[in-house]
Amino acid sequence: MTAMDLTIHTCFLPHDDPDASLAFYRDVLGFEVRSDVGHGKMRWITVGPPGQPGTSILLAPPAADPGITDEERRVITEMMAKGTYGWIVLATPDLDSTFEKIQATNAEVVQEPIEQPYGVRDCAFRDPAGNLIRIQELR
Repeated sequence: MTAMDLTIHTCFLPHDDPDASLAFYRDVLGFEVRSDVGHGKMRWITVGPPGQPGTSILLAPPAADPGITDEERRVITEMMAKGTYGWIVLATPDLDSTFEKIQATNAEVVQEPIEQPYGVRDCAFRDPAGNLIRIQELR
C-alpha cells in the first residue's frame, strides 16, 4: 500500500445551545473561534487550539442534517442529554493545572485526574451539550 499524507482537519461535535458551547470552547478551553455562521440555534461554529490552524472542531446543530429521520433526531437528542452521543480526547503537558482551571469555571466534572489501568493519566468533563471531553496528560 502506498503511504498517504493525511492529517486530522476537522472533527464534529453536536451542540444544542450555540452560545453556551461557544463560551465553553472559547472562554473555558481557550480555543480560537475560526468561524461562526448561521443564526439562532442553527449555527455552525468552528473552533481550534491556538497555534494549530490545521486542526478544528466543528460545533454543529445535529438536527440540521436533512438526511436523518425524526426518530433519529429524537435518539440523538436523548443521547446528547445522557452525554453518550459525542466525545473527544484532548491532551496537555500539565493535567493538574488544566483540570484546576477548567473545574474553577464550574464545568461539569466527570472524572478527576487519575492514572488509568491502560497506561494514561486523564480527567473528564462534559461540555454544555453533554459531549464528553477527556483530557490526557502528555508524557
